[in-house]
Amino acid sequence: MNIDLDIVIKIPYLLYGILGIFLLIQLYYILFVYSKLSSYKVKSYQDSTNLQPVSVLICAHNEEENLKQFLLGVLVQDYPNFEVIVVNDFSTDETKWVLEDFKRQYPHLRIVDIKEHIKLKNSKKFALTLGIKAAQHDVLIMTDADCQPQSNQWLKEIAGAYSEGKEIVLGYSPYFKKSGFLNKLIRFETAHTAMSYLSYALKRNTYMGVGRNLSYLKALFFKGKGFNAHMHIKSGDDDLFVNHNATRHNVNIAIHPDAHVYSNPKETWKSYYKQKARHAGASVLYKKSHQRMLGTQLVTAFLFYVMLMVCIACYPSLWFVGVGIFFLRFICQLIVFSSIYKKLAVKDLLAWLFILDVFYYFYICLNGLFNRKKKQKSWK
Repeated sequence: MNIDLDIVIKIPYLLYGILGIFLLIQLYYILFVYSKLSSYKVKSYQDSTNLQPVSVLICAHNEEENLKQFLLGVLVQDYPNFEVIVVNDFSTDETKWVLEDFKRQYPHLRIVDIKEHIKLKNSKKFALTLGIKAAQHDVLIMTDADCQPQSNQWLKEIAGAYSEGKEIVLGYSPYFKKSGFLNKLIRFETAHTAMSYLSYALKRNTYMGVGRNLSYLKALFFKGKGFNAHMHIKSGDDDLFVNHNATRHNVNIAIHPDAHVYSNPKETWKSYYKQKARHAGASVLYKKSHQRMLGTQLVTAFLFYVMLMVCIACYPSLWFVGVGIFFLRFICQLIVFSSIYKKLAVKDLLAWLFILDVFYYFYICLNGLFNRKKKQKSWK
């Protein structure tokens, strides 16, 4: 068999050329997207004179222990006029009595009880819709039963971010720092997700928010017909709602440290896998432009590492080219991410960036590949 020598000689150039293309795409996201958040000057809204009455909404399904631990931090916020609505979504533990105890001490706590309904059982969107309908105020602030505001100024930071024309305020919700590699990965993934959606919000191309720390107007909820467009899937009460209702001009962000809301992370790989699988199922209903935008970033990062390994393995004599390409991307990440990680309270993860970045893209890509079309069974 005759082999064209010119083709053989050109193969390494071809492979490294493909690697270079993936590098350029990645540098676009790092230098022209994420740099928006890196250069953003964090604002505090605590002194705002535009503090409208707010309704805080929490959906609770068997959250007895979490409510005992975290609800107080929401109830004692330093805010002139607010109510806290907890929707007890057919809990079978002591949630009802825990809420009644809090109610006796804090009259601004309101409880909405949901009885069992076969078709709507465990539907967070149904529970949240009932809570929104019961809300007395137009500014809605969402969080979860296992969430703890960083300070008693949380509501001022979120509500103060509403200015003329704004209908959505995106907050940030990190996870508590604990020991172990899984905790580092979860915090890294959460910070990476926040870095992405906050950067795109600053670019006026908002595509999602996180329900642990999210606010929008009640009028917007009903104008957009609530969750009707995606009521058939369990997740998406936060990211899909924002994806379908955000415009170039109606979104603001609030990421001052006092605006952060912390949450307990998953503690087993199995529970974390299920959580990411549920999130992957909602992304198929994002606007097509956002699916392409996010898919390109994710896939090219994954293929960057794959092609890098292929190039070095097949042509070890050219190892220095691959290593140079890797470090060019890595140094750009360090420069841009250092400021972002400080804003997002995960500066300790910068030392783990190389390991976590590789693991993250392989884990998330494979998880999404297996679960994008998988039917969701629960919102928990």
